[in-house]
Amino acid sequence: MVMDQDFDGDNVEQLISNIRLKKIVGSYSVTAATVELLKDIIINSEWKTAEDIIQILKLVGRKLNNALPIDASVGNMVRRILKIIREEYVAGKENKLEEAGPQESLHKIVTSEGDIEDFSKEVPDLKMAVLEHISELQMDLETSVDNIAQQAHEHIHANEIVMTIGKSKVVEAFLKKAAETRKFDVIVAERAPFFHGHELAASLAKIKVQTTLIPDSAIFGMMSRVNKVIVGTQTVMASGGLRAVCGTHILALAAKYYSVPVIVLAPMYKLTPQYFKSNDQDLFNSFVSPEGVMHYSDGDIVDKVHVYNPVFDYVPPELVTLFISNNGGHAPSYIYRLLRELYHVDDKVL
Repeated sequence: MVMDQDFDGDNVEQLISNIRLKKIVGSYSVTAATVELLKDIIINSEWKTAEDIIQILKLVGRKLNNALPIDASVGNMVRRILKIIREEYVAGKENKLEEAGPQESLHKIVTSEGDIEDFSKEVPDLKMAVLEHISELQMDLETSVDNIAQQAHEHIHANEIVMTIGKSKVVEAFLKKAAETRKFDVIVAERAPFFHGHELAASLAKIKVQTTLIPDSAIFGMMSRVNKVIVGTQTVMASGGLRAVCGTHILALAAKYYSVPVIVLAPMYKLTPQYFKSNDQDLFNSFVSPEGVMHYSDGDIVDKVHVYNPVFDYVPPELVTLFISNNGGHAPSYIYRLLRELYHVDDKVL
């Protein structure tokens, strides 16, 4: 039985606090901090078998998930590392069987079907193998944005007009990479009331990309001139739908009307086995102060209305044309296969 004292709960609480207080900002930073925490737990916890560390990490995962339901990449990394542990355990057992001799190895595999999934047996050097695999995962995370940006020349062509919304680091890197070899125009919706689109427009203008900043209300009017829409996302749901910044749904609907392809840039760590539940907005969305929508100085009006300012939109998969990850392009219907490759079925619910 794994108890709370088998890992340092202070580090878990510190990560939760840092994310809530915005000391760690951005999907990549949150993901990298989570992996570092889990790696530290694997190194410093007392465990002998794969089953022991799986239980410890599941306990940590539940705690993180309950505290940070919006930050899906936290749970994704717990599941990813659990899959790594399971893979290294199986690989270690197979090596052990091979050392016993080919005939004996084959006999044991045939006569003990299912035994390989018993994670309670000790495997030599399991911790070292798991830590090496996690280091490879960290390198993959570090290069994910660059790997996506390298594909820009395949999707953005000369003299095209591209529309996006708000500011996404991966979209910014993607557009800048394309701008190195060809000229094209970018239309940026400002994403009120946060106005992050202003930052992206200014950044692109500095490298001489022809950029037009528009209010969100002008998205539909401008869409008829656009060749493709390129956006980032906070999370890719198991259905292929998106949890993306508010305004993305409007953008995707306008693109659908004019038959403009919608390309979503999403590193693999943003894929989650969770589904969108329309009746559970508290777990899917977050709501911030409505001051940017309606000023508190409008006292007479504020007293008479309820104003909601959601951070995210749900974009259904039928509005998405293509996902581009650090592993290449994928259709929304292929997401389920990627999830099976990334996460073990037993870790879907932590």
